[in-house]
Amino acid sequence: MSHIEEYKSPRIATEVVVAPVIINPGPLGLSAFALTTFVLSLFNLGAGVPSGGPVEVVTGLAVFYGGITQILAGMWEFKVGNNFGATAFTSYGAFWLSYAAILIPSFGIIPSYDKSDVHALDNALGIFLLSWAIFTFILWIATLRSTVALSTMFFVLTLTFLFLASGHLAHMDAGNYPTKIGGALGVLTALLAWYNAAASLFTPQHTFVRLPVGPLARAQIE
Repeated sequence: MSHIEEYKSPRIATEVVVAPVIINPGPLGLSAFALTTFVLSLFNLGAGVPSGGPVEVVTGLAVFYGGITQILAGMWEFKVGNNFGATAFTSYGAFWLSYAAILIPSFGIIPSYDKSDVHALDNALGIFLLSWAIFTFILWIATLRSTVALSTMFFVLTLTFLFLASGHLAHMDAGNYPTKIGGALGVLTALLAWYNAAASLFTPQHTFVRLPVGPLARAQIE
């Protein structure tokens, strides 16, 4: 007598893994950039200290807030898949760290130019700032389909770097007009960065305040 054995498939336990929620790191990166830029730009403008005078008090901000915090924001932007934010925040975080290194005596950067040509340090700083102007211009091009607020910020930042660079490359005295203009533009850049940060922070879950950013493109190109 034949018999048929009933086949029973084993139960497969399934475990649902919920990915951790990564919040938008943009407001943090923008705020770090804004505050550090605001303080240094006021010094360049001549507020509190003579334009072109000592700015070492910004060193701590450049290391911990403008530098390390922005790099962290850039890494989190990689995590959420924002290529532009990751590139911008990580790069400007590195900018502030490299700027702080110039100001920190133990790095020996400024003293290394003491035995060089009288304009060697100015030329080096000018090239340093001009290079960042070129990079910022590239980022500005990448914002032309984003928002008016964001694109304007990068355009003004490009001008800021250009004026600061020209003050050094023209071998002008401390407190020259290009540096002061660069300082004024830097203050405007910082205010625009804070505006963009606030526009992202002011969500319906937290406040009734809304800040328009002016989208430049309502539909993505297929």
